[in-house]
Amino acid sequence: MDDSRTAVRETYDRIASHFASTREYPWPEVETFVTEATADAPAVRALDLGCGNGRHVELLSAHADEVVGLDVSRGLLDEATTRAADRGFEAGLVQGDASRLPFADDTFDLAVYVATLHHLTPREARVESLNELARVLTSDGRAVVSAWSTAHDTFDREDGFDTTVDWTLPGGETVPRFYHIYAPDEFDADLTASSLGVVESTISSGNCYAVVTGV
Repeated sequence: MDDSRTAVRETYDRIASHFASTREYPWPEVETFVTEATADAPAVRALDLGCGNGRHVELLSAHADEVVGLDVSRGLLDEATTRAADRGFEAGLVQGDASRLPFADDTFDLAVYVATLHHLTPREARVESLNELARVLTSDGRAVVSAWSTAHDTFDREDGFDTTVDWTLPGGETVPRFYHIYAPDEFDADLTASSLGVVESTISSGNCYAVVTGV
């Protein structure tokens, strides 16, 4: 694992418990996508890429026969394991790198990849992670991808940029987290540069979202 991914892992290991306590519910946009994607039948295998504390793994477990959650942070995977035990859902939880997925081609027919892409650097790693998502999706599989956007009220810029955003732990200690803040056109360009097919691309709640298909 390169230095940038190591830094992300160490950051989220450090803040895992407090971070997980603030991430209780699935995002409405993800709930809508998963519900619509499985309206006719449950997914066979679903992936939550960058699963964090497992809130979207739990959602997927109600809509798929088998669910896998992957995250770079062992601390967050421990939080997801606890959540699964407390709430009675099953999932395989795997530690791994979003730009080098440890899964075979054509494994998943449903995937969620939210709030993770923007932590990768450089751009080549972000595009490669999108290629990896395309590789592990079945030919008729669908995924939702999101990243923080310059469209958010927090930012007063039009072009994409790298930054750090502090996480404040109880007691006041701050832990910086790397983000690439996407301009909407840039987000679309990275999707186009990847092997994914794009069904739609939108902005919601200050995030870029795209529904995509596999190769």
